[in-house]
Amino acid sequence: MVVSNSKAKLTLVTTRLNSILLVQMPPRLTVLEAVAFREMFKSFLEDSTINKIILDFGQTTIIDSSGVGSMITNLKLAQTKKVELVLWSVNEQVKLAFGLVGLDKILNIETNTQATIPTLNRKTDKRPPVTHPSVRSPVKRAVDIVGAMIGLGVTAVLFVPIAIAIKLDSPGPILFSQTRCGWMGRRFRIWKFRSMVTNAEALKATIANQASGAFFKNDNDPRITRVGRFLRKTSLDEFPQFWNILTGDMSLIGTRPPTPDELEHYEIENWQRLDVRPGLSGEWQVNGRSKIRDFEDVIKLDLRYQDNWSLLYDFKLILKTIIVVFNKDSGAV
Repeated sequence: MVVSNSKAKLTLVTTRLNSILLVQMPPRLTVLEAVAFREMFKSFLEDSTINKIILDFGQTTIIDSSGVGSMITNLKLAQTKKVELVLWSVNEQVKLAFGLVGLDKILNIETNTQATIPTLNRKTDKRPPVTHPSVRSPVKRAVDIVGAMIGLGVTAVLFVPIAIAIKLDSPGPILFSQTRCGWMGRRFRIWKFRSMVTNAEALKATIANQASGAFFKNDNDPRITRVGRFLRKTSLDEFPQFWNILTGDMSLIGTRPPTPDELEHYEIENWQRLDVRPGLSGEWQVNGRSKIRDFEDVIKLDLRYQDNWSLLYDFKLILKTIIVVFNKDSGAV
C-alpha cells in the first residue's frame, strides 16, 4: 500500500500483515518530511487493529533535528495508544543522530535487520548527521576556539571580584550549572555565574511566565539577586560559557539553547532551531531579547540566522553583540 501526503509530497510504502504495519521510511527525514510523517503516523494509530508498527530506515541516509523531533513525538503517540514501535535497518548516521538525544536507548532498534528495499552503496561510516553548514565549518570552529580562549582569559581576570560580590550578596555557590539542549537536541551542562538564589529551580513553578510558547520570561523575577541583576544587565553572568564554547557544546554565535522541559513543548517545526550549535550570542540576543515575548518570534530569528549564515555574518553579529553589551538599555532582565 502507498500512503502519501500531498502537502509535503511525501510518499510512504506500507505493508500490512495481520496486526503489524511495516512502513518504508523516506531517504530524507528533514522538516518537511518530518511534519508530514507526524500526520501520517497519527492516521496509522487511528486503526485500532494495529498493535505494532515497524519503521524500516533502510533507505534513510539524511536526518535533521526535526526528524529526531518527529521520532520523539511519534514514540509518545505510540505509547499513548499502547502500540509497539520497532525500527529496522537504522544506518550509522541516523543512529548517531538518535544517540545525541538518547533515543538510541529508548527506541526499540532491532539489529541484524535488512532493508525491505535494499539501498545500494549504503554508507556505514560514522560521520555526523547532515544538518547545517555552520556545524561543518572548520573556520567557524577555529574562530570559536580563539574567541573562547580570549573569553576565558577575561573571565579569569574578573572571577575573583565577581565571586566576592556573589558571596557577599547571597550565600551559595559562585557558579550555576544547568542542563541544556544543543545541536540536534544533544544535552550538555551549561555554566554561568550564579545570578539567582540557590533554590531558583524549585521556585520556578511559582513565578508567572510573561512569555508565550516554549520559553520562560519574567521581567521582575524575584529569584534574581541584586548582584545577579547587575551581572545579567552587563551579560557578565554568561562569561563561564566560554568553556562550553571551547569544548564544542556551544559556539560564539548560534541559537539560544533550550532546557529539556522547554523541548518537551516543541512542535516538530520548532526543532529546526537545533540544526545549528547554540550560541553565546545570536539574532535573539542582539535584537531585543528582553522585549521578545512570543516564542514564534524567537523561531523566526533563529531561522533567519540559519538562512543568512556565513562567516562574515557571524562577525557582524559578534560586533553587534559588543555594541549591545555596552548599551545601558540592553541586557537580560
